[in-house]
Amino acid sequence: MIVVMKSGAARKDRDAVTSRIKELGYTPHIIHGTTRDVIGAVGDERGKSVLQSLESMQGVESVVPILQPYKLASREVKKEASIVRISDTLAIGGKELVVMAGPCSVENEEQILESATAVKKAGAQMLRGGAFKPRTSPYSFQGLEEEGLKLLAKARDLTGLPFVTEVIDPESVELVASYSDMLQIGARNSQNFALLKKVGQIDKPILLKRGMSMTIQEFLMSAEYIMSEGNQSVILCERGIRTFETATRNTLDLSAIPVLKAKTHLPIVIDPSHGTGHYHYIAPMSYAAVAAGADGLIIEVHPDPEKASSDGPQSLKPKKFEALMEKLKLFAAAADKSL
Repeated sequence: MIVVMKSGAARKDRDAVTSRIKELGYTPHIIHGTTRDVIGAVGDERGKSVLQSLESMQGVESVVPILQPYKLASREVKKEASIVRISDTLAIGGKELVVMAGPCSVENEEQILESATAVKKAGAQMLRGGAFKPRTSPYSFQGLEEEGLKLLAKARDLTGLPFVTEVIDPESVELVASYSDMLQIGARNSQNFALLKKVGQIDKPILLKRGMSMTIQEFLMSAEYIMSEGNQSVILCERGIRTFETATRNTLDLSAIPVLKAKTHLPIVIDPSHGTGHYHYIAPMSYAAVAAGADGLIIEVHPDPEKASSDGPQSLKPKKFEALMEKLKLFAAAADKSL
């Protein structure tokens, strides 16, 4: 159920409602809107009729049942699009198209600093790079771990770019959060519910990637796990799903953008690098994603892809990324966004 507060309702009225929700055995989640606040009451649906009594409380406009299984992520709870703030000067979900770029893995200091400098010069607003790498093969490069986080922090100090990096288990959440500006949940961990709950308990934005065999409803239920723990700063990332097609690494589901826009208020980022697996498809898929309404892109860029420790074939060289960014401005403008 959601409790819709009246426009201009006093804070004491909102606090009284949240207290009553707790007394009834539910967990309140306050969602701030542009004109009014909404309070989600999450818990056992069998007792939802008792929540209807909240309509008589001071400052309450209405109590409305949520039909979707994902409650806090639903457009039923929040009609307007959410904007997730990354830093004092950067947010995802508004009028600015946000591009995150960098190598799949942090390999050494020279590589990450060169990558960060190059993507900053081309116009990217965030740096991406993996310090912890969950790989299909146990013999593949697994990342530099904390040393990689330190190098990403050094790149941030050099360029001013905030960075996003992946966290792969609940035990390392606090370590990764202590260095990074945004934590990524990768496709392989998108239904690791213990990890989703853990990142839901920290005060950092979360980039949640869609699992390779996930339906959109399952994707939104994973976002719900994070939000139900208190962290409302969730950004969804479509990175391709597994189909029968072998011409590309995955099938990039661009139709997910308008579908998600209709179902959820959360921002949506597209990963054309993992979505296609080939560097020469990244630019057209980036343009198409922006035209379809994406709020951002996450793109792999490496100064020497032929020698990359991971995902070299899907990484752009800096010059190609620079050309992509220049042309992307036209598509951003057409989609009523700035870059």
